[in-house]
Amino acid sequence: MSEVTISLPRLNERAPEFDAPTTYGRKKLSDYEGKWLVLFSHPADFTPVCTTEFTAFAKAHKDFLAINCDLLGLSIDSHYSHIAWDRNIKEKFGVEITFPIIADLSMTVAKAFGMVHPGASDTQAVRATFVIDPKGILRAMLYYPMTNGRSIPEILRLVKALQTSTEHGVATPEGWQPGDKVIVPPPATAEEAERRFNSGEFECVDWYFCKKAL
Repeated sequence: MSEVTISLPRLNERAPEFDAPTTYGRKKLSDYEGKWLVLFSHPADFTPVCTTEFTAFAKAHKDFLAINCDLLGLSIDSHYSHIAWDRNIKEKFGVEITFPIIADLSMTVAKAFGMVHPGASDTQAVRATFVIDPKGILRAMLYYPMTNGRSIPEILRLVKALQTSTEHGVATPEGWQPGDKVIVPPPATAEEAERRFNSGEFECVDWYFCKKAL
C-alpha cells in the first residue's frame, strides 16, 4: 500500500494563499492584512462537537476583534450547508455566527493547510487551527482529533501571547496571561549574564532563566 503524504505549512513562513467562497462572500488571505487571523477547520456541519466549538467562537468573537484578530472557519461542506447550520445554531442555541465560514468542497484550502489527515478521514478536515499574523505569516498551528473539541479561551490566550512576544521580543511561560511576567532571551555573553543578576531589573532563577514585568 502506498503511503499518503500530507503537505503541511511551516511556522514563520507565509501562510498558503486562498481565494474561497464563504458565508460572507469570497475571502482571500490578503483581505486580512494588517490584522491577526485565526483560521480553523471543523469536520462537518450539523455535528455536536463542532456546534459547541462554533458557539464558543461566536461568543468570543468580540474578544478576538478587541485585540485586532478576526476569525475564519472552514469545512468541506457547501455554503448552503453552512448557511443552514448558521441558522440552526441561531434558532436552537440562540447564538449568531458573526464570522465567515469557507465552503471548501474542492478541498483546495484544506489540503494547502494540511487539514486532511487520511488516518482520520479522507473526506473531512480534522480540527486544525492556524494563527496568522498581520503580515500573512503563519505563527502557530494546533491539531485536534475528530472526537475532542478545542478550548477557545486557550486560542485567545495564545494570540495574546504571540502579540506580546512579537511586540516586545520576549517569550511567555506556561499558562501566561496578560499582566504576568515574561521571559527574556538568554544573555549572549558572560558579561551580560553577570549584569542581569546585579541590575535588579530582572527576576532571575539562573543565568539563562530570567523574567521581567512589561
